[in-house]
Amino acid sequence: MPGVEHRIVVLTGKELFLRTQYTAMLKEKLEAVHGEVEVFRFDGEQVDLAEVLDECRSFGLMASHKMVVVDEADSFVNAGTRAMLERYAAAPSEGATLVLRAGGWRSGNLDKGIVKVGLILKCDTVDEGMACRWTVGRAQKEYQSSIDMRAAAGLVERLGADLGRIDTELSKLATAAGDGNPITGELISELVGLTREEEVWAIQSYLLCGDANRSLRELKVILGNSPRNNAVPVIFACSDLARKLMGASEAMGQGVNVGMISKDLKLWGASKDAILNTARRLGPAGARALFDECVAADVASKSSSVDLGIMLERLMLSFVAASGGGVGGR
Repeated sequence: MPGVEHRIVVLTGKELFLRTQYTAMLKEKLEAVHGEVEVFRFDGEQVDLAEVLDECRSFGLMASHKMVVVDEADSFVNAGTRAMLERYAAAPSEGATLVLRAGGWRSGNLDKGIVKVGLILKCDTVDEGMACRWTVGRAQKEYQSSIDMRAAAGLVERLGADLGRIDTELSKLATAAGDGNPITGELISELVGLTREEEVWAIQSYLLCGDANRSLRELKVILGNSPRNNAVPVIFACSDLARKLMGASEAMGQGVNVGMISKDLKLWGASKDAILNTARRLGPAGARALFDECVAADVASKSSSVDLGIMLERLMLSFVAASGGGVGGR
């Protein structure tokens, strides 16, 4: 972690939120030692190196220590500036901490000088497990709230391991929960929605998983407390997948090779094999029947007398059966 002993700190990686958090943490540590800290910010694509180094070396008028932050540092550090930065790293100012922030960083001789007086910290995207643990700690420290690991996992499942998005939603959830009340899975289901595209991706990833229990759990998450409002994207996802299965099965019946089928239907990743295997299993007639069931579900969803939850559960189970699965994946 960045500390007061580091004269130069490089924060590099795709996770903007982490770069921002580490900068704030460093400022707090510097203030604990030096009292008030002046912060100067520069755009690395615009500022001259001389201006940044002059700021580092000059005495502060308002405080005893400065934090000089350069964003877009991957543009700031280039062939024309590296030599001068290397000389600065050899004898950095004791009255300033230079923070270089960038999405990417090109390693070189400069790194050797930096690590002698500072730190190079990667701020890459975290995995889901780390995001869950971070969520639990963040809720308590920043928002004086609480969330258990199960609810945190549900939040990460909806948002992905994007700490910035998670933090934004945590703020809303803590306020909605109220003082002294935990952030629950039910509250997350009610207040944290998925975009249409995310809903489509999420439900499609489970339709052919071969496990009825997993498929139905995912359906419950997406429907939340408003089955009627959220039924449209679920039916859209099912119809889109059934259309792909129908196209693949018909193409296979005509002898088209799987490479051409995958390209035409834009199939990729793990879902490609699941779709091709299910299409082969169903054949054109079975795939057409599944697509017709999706069309019938779409028509039925417009009727107020239909229990959408039960109807969509049946549709999900039809996809599970099509993939050869059942309860518990058997």
